[in-house]
Amino acid sequence: MKLRALVSVSDKKGVAAFARRLHKLGFEIISTGGTARTLGENRVPVIPVSEVTGEPEILGGRVKTLHPKIHGGILANLEDPDHVTEIVEHDIGPIDLVCINLYPFEETVAVGAPEKEAIEQIDIGGPAMLRAAAKNFRSVTVVPSPEFYKEVLAELEAEGEVSLETRRRLSLAAFRRTSLYDAAIADWLEESAGTDSLGLNRPASGGDERFPDLLTMRYEKVFPLRYGENPHQRAAYYAQIGQQHLLSGVEKLQGKDLSFNNLHDVDAARALLAELGEKSAAVIVKHANPCGVAVGETIAEAYEKAFDSDTVSAFGGIVALNGPVDAELAEKITKVFTEVLVAPGFTSEAREAFAAKPSTILLQAGLLILPGLSAKDVTGGLLLQETDVTEDGSEYRVVTQKQPSPQQMEDLLFAWLVAKRVRSNAIVLSREGATVGLGGGQTSRVDASDLAVKKAGERTRDAVAASDAFFPFADGVEALAEAGITAVIQPGGSKRDEEVIEAADERGIAMVFTGRRHFLH
Repeated sequence: MKLRALVSVSDKKGVAAFARRLHKLGFEIISTGGTARTLGENRVPVIPVSEVTGEPEILGGRVKTLHPKIHGGILANLEDPDHVTEIVEHDIGPIDLVCINLYPFEETVAVGAPEKEAIEQIDIGGPAMLRAAAKNFRSVTVVPSPEFYKEVLAELEAEGEVSLETRRRLSLAAFRRTSLYDAAIADWLEESAGTDSLGLNRPASGGDERFPDLLTMRYEKVFPLRYGENPHQRAAYYAQIGQQHLLSGVEKLQGKDLSFNNLHDVDAARALLAELGEKSAAVIVKHANPCGVAVGETIAEAYEKAFDSDTVSAFGGIVALNGPVDAELAEKITKVFTEVLVAPGFTSEAREAFAAKPSTILLQAGLLILPGLSAKDVTGGLLLQETDVTEDGSEYRVVTQKQPSPQQMEDLLFAWLVAKRVRSNAIVLSREGATVGLGGGQTSRVDASDLAVKKAGERTRDAVAASDAFFPFADGVEALAEAGITAVIQPGGSKRDEEVIEAADERGIAMVFTGRRHFLH
């Protein structure tokens, strides 16, 4: 019995060469519409699908392969005698290979095509044939992408058949493709009704639209990572399909491959930088925690102030800047080992300076666009929440007798922004647009206060403090006041707020309540 291959692709690259080699191996080539024309133009013998079905393509090509002569040929299990008998009775020839790639729906909607055009790019017959061939992989080879042409041909030419192991793997690839394709269509339909930045499924009716009962999210591997959190752990970076992500628009200019920890820290640094406003700003992160943050009149000034916040922890850290790096700034940064430097631009002189530091990874990137939702993995599950957005400040209130000065208020608001990106419990000390001490990741707020004060040393004098959550007792505020802190910003809301306010009044410091906490676990 003659071998038959059904070839119907939207991506015509390489298909003529693929089909020609199949024909040389003894395959009859069945094809549809545009693919048949392409093969004919390249002098590949081809049988139109309408000749197999005995029916014309109708409805502008919407219906052409949805026919028993096609699907019977794909789905016939040739290991089942009853199936073999039945297709002979109905004059259905088995189809041994199915090469399909789908209408370019994702590409069409990505450029903002109108609804009518997008709908016509929703493939129906293609996914049906892919799924049918993938289901029947014991009898059929499914080829869901041009990336598999070479492998399939190599096996056919060397062995005369595609191995069962390969057919099984191709089946998996086909089902993954149709799954992602259907999810893309669902995302588009949801977006047409309005959706959040993660492209999440909306419920059919009622319920919380951001948190549906069934959640689908599509990711693709961007690249493998050197290793995970530790060298013995394998890892890879995946990005959500169709969405802006951490490395969208990022150009790597030099350095070794990014690691798992690099990306985690780059995310922390870029997320904080995105919230610091229009002033020149610098963020230095170590182990996902800021260790130096500052704003200044110039990028160089901001970097110097951020570095001075904690010169020890900055060694081997991640630096993110919101302005370009020139030769003068590059010289300053290269004086200490920097694992990754992210900035929107580098002069040629700066590039030359960093070329002498090949272990430093340079990433050229603008400001990160923060998504509407954020997620954290837990064992076997996902925690999903709205992104923590800083409030506008209209409901902030001074609760002490002493009012903060304009400079103190500016520093309090700066410290409050930074505290939101420091692991809880978090205390941030700042002065004149720069952090001078940070205490994060502690199990008690007084410990976080002690750590921040220790980091700041003498710089606590006339500095201000931000706490990501309320002080449960007065001891934290007392410790800060004794170290020289002159003003504090915190959410308030403790049962002992009055005691905390009284302690601030007794020590002559100003205190602002924001009414909202900003934990980061």
